[in-house]
Amino acid sequence: MSDEPAVERPEGGDRPAEGREYRIGELAAAAGVPVRTLRYYQERKLLPPPRRAGRVGLYSEEHLARLRMIGNLLERGHTLEGIRELLSAWEQGRDIETVLGIEKAVTAPWSTEVPVTMTLDELAELFPDEIDPESVERAVALGLIEVDGDRVTHWSRRQLEATATLVRAGVPLSAILATGRELQRGMDEIAATFVRLITTHVVGEIGDHDLAELTDTLARLRPGAQVTVEAGFARAMDRQVRAAIDQVLGRLTGS
Repeated sequence: MSDEPAVERPEGGDRPAEGREYRIGELAAAAGVPVRTLRYYQERKLLPPPRRAGRVGLYSEEHLARLRMIGNLLERGHTLEGIRELLSAWEQGRDIETVLGIEKAVTAPWSTEVPVTMTLDELAELFPDEIDPESVERAVALGLIEVDGDRVTHWSRRQLEATATLVRAGVPLSAILATGRELQRGMDEIAATFVRLITTHVVGEIGDHDLAELTDTLARLRPGAQVTVEAGFARAMDRQVRAAIDQVLGRLTGS
């Protein structure tokens, strides 16, 4: 229920020709936030004032889009002050779609992996004699799986299948999990390097870019970063495999 008196909305006047309008309670319900949160956003200048119709404030679809964007940014760990800086582009006359495009280009997930869910028994069948409470706990700690009762969800079907292949080849699951932590640290370092490059030389130059152009640039950088890592890893594997083969041949020949 709205906390404002019900009134008949005027026809004509300064009402926009198109688009739904909301009273404060209706807007809060549509955005899934309490009315007090909406008022707080207004106090912090995160939300523009409504159009007034007598004693009633009427909010537009743009207000709703902005509220949803604020919620998405908060879920991703942004502070209200950081959100206000991002949304300042709107106050400077740019439309919300442009701002949303930049936010999407920056924060859209890079991973396109497909998760897979199964029972604990089915997981144990994939890894005979390898699944125990300790291995499950380690996999959860690494973020590889989530356990909900008797159901287990692995974040990546491809990685699960690759792990099963390694185990069938004779690599213990415990060794794979131990290596997984080391690999995660290495991947985090690589990702941090790319983030520094992008934020310093692209996002950091936002004042010199048109916002739409910046969005396109960020979108183009994503596949380039992934290709760089994949190509670099393949080349490193070539070097490491050759070195390992040389060591084996050296032991066999006694050289």
